[in-house]
Amino acid sequence: MAWILILMFLPIVGLVFYFFFGRSQRRVRMIGKKSYSRLLKKPMAEYLAQDSCALPINYSRLISLFRNTNQAFPFDGNRVEAYTLGLSMLQSLLRELGKATKHIHMEFYIFEDDAIGRLVRDVLMEKARAGVEVRVIYDDVGCWHVPNAFFERMRDAGIDVHAFMPVKFPAFTSKINYRNHRKLCVIDGTVAFLGGMNIARRYVSGTASGQQWRDTHLRVRGGAVYAVQCAFLIDWYFVDRTLISNRKYYPAPGTGIAGGCLAQVVTSSPIAPWPDIMQGYVRILLEAKQYVYMETPYFLPTEPILFAMRTAALSGVDVRLMLPMHGDSRLLEWASMTYVLNTLRAGVKVYLYTSGFNHSKLLVSDDYLCTCGSTNIDFRSFENNFE
Repeated sequence: MAWILILMFLPIVGLVFYFFFGRSQRRVRMIGKKSYSRLLKKPMAEYLAQDSCALPINYSRLISLFRNTNQAFPFDGNRVEAYTLGLSMLQSLLRELGKATKHIHMEFYIFEDDAIGRLVRDVLMEKARAGVEVRVIYDDVGCWHVPNAFFERMRDAGIDVHAFMPVKFPAFTSKINYRNHRKLCVIDGTVAFLGGMNIARRYVSGTASGQQWRDTHLRVRGGAVYAVQCAFLIDWYFVDRTLISNRKYYPAPGTGIAGGCLAQVVTSSPIAPWPDIMQGYVRILLEAKQYVYMETPYFLPTEPILFAMRTAALSGVDVRLMLPMHGDSRLLEWASMTYVLNTLRAGVKVYLYTSGFNHSKLLVSDDYLCTCGSTNIDFRSFENNFE
């Protein structure tokens, strides 16, 4: 409706704007079917017998949803450690990077040229010089202000570095809308990091204005690392057109790491046929029996999410939403509050985090299910970004 109004009242200028910004790229075939099959289905089927997983009956439909729409297989016996402090996550990441002997795959929306970014970069360069395969993907828009020299030094050291969907003329292209918002790292195919933290100083010591930064990131060991590896290698094919499906990138899980966590690694993108993560959120909200607790730094939900939140709350489910009292954008704060008022009327409890900027993207339900990743509860994460 908005585009129709623009085209009616500004026919020439509106047509130009629609050409660059209005056309959906959802159906564009960015990855060929055969390549996608080799990258995803073959290694998954070859290295794990999925039928051996004991699936919880109460979440069988949710698991089936992700498996059918996203090829997200459930992996049992994982060990997961959660980090809520940037310093703790950084120390763990550097420790695991130091142990790497075969390959390091790193993908971050933001890779800042600051003390933390240079520290991680120097470790990667050292490992590359030692013969470790190092591949890095950074988002071109997320790293707009990072000088090219920062990444050229990595390339000179033997690191294979690519920008995700480079934007040469940001004011005149729709590519600016489709960003890779993922934050993940896979080391030797046996340990993975994923969550909400980027490689930047503010995630460790807060912003320049003194605002503390609160976030959540995970370290995963076990079969779920295969799925994180798959997510990276599919993105690698996207940026490099190199098909990597060698068995050496999917080693058997080591002994002594078995844990009690059943995990699915779900991805979403604007080129997928279904809004996978958004559908999962809706399913979780409508299946919940006791409670659903959510936190997000930005709350600009789609109508299906709003409908599910209101429906769950009106059904007697304890739905709680935590937002930062003050974020990094005043405009987004104002926009979020318009949606907050809508949810409050249905009985959703809204809490404002006052001890800094809460950048966590978490959901917990009924003492049994949780999600953690890069997805905000907003339309960009659900519809436009690679998450």
